[in-house]
Amino acid sequence: MRLTTPGRAVVVAAALATVPLLSATAHAATATAHAATAAAPRAAQDATCGVLAPGASATAEAAVNAACSQIGVWYSWGGGHGATPGATYGYYDGSDPDSLHDNERKGFDCSGLTRYAYYRATGRDLLNGTADDQYHSPQAAARFSAAQGTAPLVPGDLMFWGSGHIHHVAMYLGAGQMVEAYESGTHIRVTPVRTGGDYAGAIRINPSGTPVPPPANGGTTFETWGTGVRTHSTPSVRSSVVDTFAGPTQVSVQCQEHAETVTAEGYTNDIWSKLADGSWLTNIYIKGPASLPGIPDCGGDSAPPPSGGSTAFQTWGTGVRTHSEPNVNAGVVDYFPQPTTVNVVCQAHAQTVTAEGYTNDAWSKLTNGAWMTNIYIKGPAWLPGVATC
Repeated sequence: MRLTTPGRAVVVAAALATVPLLSATAHAATATAHAATAAAPRAAQDATCGVLAPGASATAEAAVNAACSQIGVWYSWGGGHGATPGATYGYYDGSDPDSLHDNERKGFDCSGLTRYAYYRATGRDLLNGTADDQYHSPQAAARFSAAQGTAPLVPGDLMFWGSGHIHHVAMYLGAGQMVEAYESGTHIRVTPVRTGGDYAGAIRINPSGTPVPPPANGGTTFETWGTGVRTHSTPSVRSSVVDTFAGPTQVSVQCQEHAETVTAEGYTNDIWSKLADGSWLTNIYIKGPASLPGIPDCGGDSAPPPSGGSTAFQTWGTGVRTHSEPNVNAGVVDYFPQPTTVNVVCQAHAQTVTAEGYTNDAWSKLTNGAWMTNIYIKGPAWLPGVATC
């Protein structure tokens, strides 16, 4: 998992490029195939997932609905632990053969799912951590021992398993049912509760907060920080104030651009984000790096020139990672929630990767020394005009 901090330095915003990866027909065929694959488990289980008993708070019911909206999505080791709660690609857990393809599966692990559910229900990232972290969360308004079974539980309560160290979490639905991200190779599912073995008990989450609205107009949701934060009619602190955020909240970012330089809270940055309502917010108060990853340029400035003999290419896909070596099991260097622009120095044949319906053994080395599979770079499998490493 990775924690984000407020932007600290001025970095160049990503800009859109225009090189297509494949024809629209090919993409449509791939999307149809993926949809058909996911439809079977989703259709089979949707009818059984929901609030199945009375007594839950409105917040807990919203969390249940959020978790149930992900029925049929892949379990993916490490999935759901990006900067903002939501499905992400996972990685090999180092032991389970079924986990070898988790880097190709966009989804959640057990704690990633419950984190996402309560984020959607409360508007706050209350459960950013592992199942063990969640079990010991200070957000627990009530705790129930394993010996109490399910009698005191209501929908939305979190159930845990582990002896000494908690290794799994699921969400209670009522009527003896729960929803969970179980293990690699499976999809998020509804299943009867299990209170034997190493069942450790349950907690009830503090029912406060405001549900998160979905991103508007194709934007991307980010969390803000700070108090008394203002948005403006133009990317300048001297322009009229549009809104004031008393405390941390969520905003839907459409694009970003270089504009007036701002110094606040010990940071300096000249990048501003345009929000869904048309107002502007300095990136200083948006959690993440100084230039938000995957957010396109608004058109107020040009893409940076490639450096070090590199060539600029546009990526595609969501939740894309770069690695320290040309191997999906190598350390993660960066994470792109959305398409962005990368500068490629050279390329090499290395580990064969299968993702999004494509297979390729070509990897590109970027200017920061990280490696990225060519599958997620728009263009042919072997990039034209790029030297061999």
